[in-house]
Amino acid sequence: MILVTGATGHLGQLVITSLLEKVPANKIVEVVRNVEKAKNLKALGIQIREADYNQPEKWPAVIAGVEKLLLISGSEIGSRIPQNQVVIDAAKKYGKLKLIAYTSILRADTSKLILAQEHKETEKMIQSSGIPYSILRNGWYTENYTMSAKSAVEHAAVFGAVKEGRIASASRQDYAEAAAQVLTMTNPKSIYELAGDSSYTLTELAEQISKQSGKPVKYNNLSEADYKAFLVKVGLPEGFAGVLAQSDAAAANGGLYDESHQLSQLIGRKTTSLEVTLNESLKKS
Repeated sequence: MILVTGATGHLGQLVITSLLEKVPANKIVEVVRNVEKAKNLKALGIQIREADYNQPEKWPAVIAGVEKLLLISGSEIGSRIPQNQVVIDAAKKYGKLKLIAYTSILRADTSKLILAQEHKETEKMIQSSGIPYSILRNGWYTENYTMSAKSAVEHAAVFGAVKEGRIASASRQDYAEAAAQVLTMTNPKSIYELAGDSSYTLTELAEQISKQSGKPVKYNNLSEADYKAFLVKVGLPEGFAGVLAQSDAAAANGGLYDESHQLSQLIGRKTTSLEVTLNESLKKS
């Protein structure tokens, strides 16, 4: 059986959908915090097990009978290491796993992004667990930018601190298909550096938003400090705003760029372009 954590999240749902194209529903287990949110998947024959990363007492039962595990890191920045440790410890003590797959971040071992620190430590925990593993070092989601396209049109501007750094992002669907592929392979690689086939600057993003919306949109580059202040002003918590601003600053120096094409090789097709994901986002707006 294949267990997917965080299965009701944006990425998790897409992974489940991709897995259903490869294995029978009764071979998939999803662990969720709220069973009510998983009713539609349970109706398909998928096994539902209730737990969260802060309930170590529930994980022995969650792990039972599982052969492969996809650990999708929690969204609580600053709490990921102890939360991930709960799952890894249960896998070691109670499981008979043939594989742990983990959604990490691009070049986690050398990345200057603050976000990479918890991923790097989690990778170390997995690597020392004694369980075969496959680390999926995912780059940025294109949706990180396209979800605010409507706001960019309204304000005639895209804001950031990336300067002219290039971003090789891919869609959530691309990363989900990669995870499903690894979970159903016989001998996946230990580490995958996953990113989009093509890259863009935020200047080019603004130009594409302008082209598709028919409205003038420009990129407004700010300093890291000013971008953080801007994010706080529009309602983000200060800590999270700082993380995003630092990520932009790191991206200015290549932190979100990759040209290895490992993602497209893994999923057997070209990654979804910025133009396509942006078009989908603008249609929903």
